[in-house]
Amino acid sequence: MKQRTLGEDLRVSAIGLGCMGMSQSFPPIPDRNDSIALIRSAVERGVTFFDTAQVYGPFDNEEIVGEALEPLRDQVVIATKFGFELSTGTSTGTDSRPETIRSSVEGSLRRLRTDYIDLLYQHRVDPNTPMEDVAGTVKELIEQGKVRHFGLSESGVQNIRRAHAVQPVTALQSEYSLWWREPEEAILPTLEELGIGFVPFSPLGKGFLTGKIDVDTEFESGDFRNTIPRFTDRDTRRANLAIVELAKTIAERKGATPAQVALAWVLAQKPWIVPIPGTTKLHRLDENIAAADLELTADDLREIAAALPQGQGARYAEAQQRMIDR
Repeated sequence: MKQRTLGEDLRVSAIGLGCMGMSQSFPPIPDRNDSIALIRSAVERGVTFFDTAQVYGPFDNEEIVGEALEPLRDQVVIATKFGFELSTGTSTGTDSRPETIRSSVEGSLRRLRTDYIDLLYQHRVDPNTPMEDVAGTVKELIEQGKVRHFGLSESGVQNIRRAHAVQPVTALQSEYSLWWREPEEAILPTLEELGIGFVPFSPLGKGFLTGKIDVDTEFESGDFRNTIPRFTDRDTRRANLAIVELAKTIAERKGATPAQVALAWVLAQKPWIVPIPGTTKLHRLDENIAAADLELTADDLREIAAALPQGQGARYAEAQQRMIDR
C-alpha cells in the first residue's frame, strides 16, 4: 500500500478504513468477531489508518477497534473523536469543555487498549466552548503523551485557523467525493495554506457511487440513509445517477469499478488527501484498496471535470446539518 503524509509527519496508508458501520448506521451490523477479523485483514493488506469515534455505538466501535488492533498496535495509526455529551450512554448534544475532553480521552484509551491516541479529532465544533480552549486542552494531552496529533471534523475555515494557532492541526475530516465537492471552495485552499491534511469520509457517497443503488433501492429499517434527503427523494436520487454513470464510463475504460474510480478521483485531487471508505465486507475492502493503484490520467481528470454535474440534495437531516461549522 502506498503511503501519504497528513500534516507535518503523520504517515498513513493512502486509503484508510472507516469503522463506523461495524457498530451502527448501515444494518445489518456484522458480528463483532467478523469485524475484528476484517480489521486485521486490512492490516495484512497494508492498511495502517483506522477511524473510529466514541459516539459510534456509543463506545462499541472503539472497543471493536481496540480489540482488533491491540496485538498490532505498533503497525497502525488509530484516529478517534471526542465532542459529544455521552454520560447517559446516548448523545445529548455537543460538549467540548476541557473536563469533558480529558475524561473522554481516558475512556477512549481504555476502550482502545492503548496508552496513546495517534490522531484525536474534535467530532463537531461546540458553539459553547471557545476553540482556543479545545485546542489548548488537546495541546496539554499531547504534552502528556496521551495524544500525538490533533484533528478537527466538519470545522469551518475560521475555527480551523483559531485551532491551528494554538495547537497545529494535523488533519481535517469532512465529507468529500464526486458528488459532494463543497470543500473545494474554501476548505481545501485553507488546508493547503496551513499544511493540514484532509481525510474525506463517505468518499463513496455512502454507497451511492458504487453503482449498486438506484432510484428504487430500499434500505433496511434503521439505515442512516433513510434520514438523508439525497436518498429519500426519488427525483434527487435520479438526478445524482448521472454522476454514477460518469464513473461507470471511466471504469469500463480502465478495467475498474465505479467505486475505484471514485476513490482514485479523490486521491488525485491532492497528495495530502487520505480517504477512509467504510466497509464490513472483505471483497469490498479488497476493491477499495486496489483503488490506490488506479491511475487517472490528466485527460481522465479533465474529462471528469468537464462532465461532472453537481450533486443534488442535502447530505444530512436538518438537525445534523446544523452541527456543520461553515
